[in-house]
Amino acid sequence: MFKFLKKIIEKFGSKQILSKKNLEKLEILIDHKITDPQIFIEALTHRSYLDSKKFKVSNERLEFLGDAVLGFVVAEGLFKVFGDKDEGFLTKIRSNFVNRNSLYDAAVRIDLIHFVFVSKELMAAENLGIKTILADALEALLGAIYLHCGIDTCRNFILKYIFNPNIKMGVHLVDENYKSQLLEYAQAVKLEIPKYYVINEEGPEHERYFTVEVRIGQQALGEGRARNKKSAEQDAAKAALHEIAKSKKSS
Repeated sequence: MFKFLKKIIEKFGSKQILSKKNLEKLEILIDHKITDPQIFIEALTHRSYLDSKKFKVSNERLEFLGDAVLGFVVAEGLFKVFGDKDEGFLTKIRSNFVNRNSLYDAAVRIDLIHFVFVSKELMAAENLGIKTILADALEALLGAIYLHCGIDTCRNFILKYIFNPNIKMGVHLVDENYKSQLLEYAQAVKLEIPKYYVINEEGPEHERYFTVEVRIGQQALGEGRARNKKSAEQDAAKAALHEIAKSKKSS
């Protein structure tokens, strides 16, 4: 995947403008006429690209809104598709549809990297941060679609590019909620509830990394490092489950 990204960066560079051609491509993607391009420029602007002239507002506020709209539409879709399943099942699999990996896959699906405004340094580096940048940009785009086009257009976009492809690929059958798995294990063997601690923060504000440690009681079981605390916690829980599995095999 990084080779693909590198080719795109080399071909298009990091400095993009929302040209007439790109605007038309966006209109085709969202199936709606865009009369206010500025809100989409904001949705596609990473904070690393801000300057004192044209790019003054990052996509973080729209990302917050898009995250909420995405959660609602996915919950609504799961409620309709899995009419025989209980709340626990629906809650568990919803995370598979809204997590960073799912959003990154959808961003690649619609070639979102062609549209984002992000610093040359971040785009040129082959780092895991690009996954978070694109996932966040997709959420911000959803926020812009919701504000500009309404809930129906936003719902159709989510169903077409996120929800339906995930259903087709069987994403709902994969349990990637490692925090939930670790909690279930702890409860099954009557241990204390796992707790998560941020043990390190590094990098500039627009490229912050968090290292999280998970402990059960006083025992540290795993660490995770990611661009946000939620992902780092999931990685820490995954590492803990791996260590638990190793200890079971050796005992």
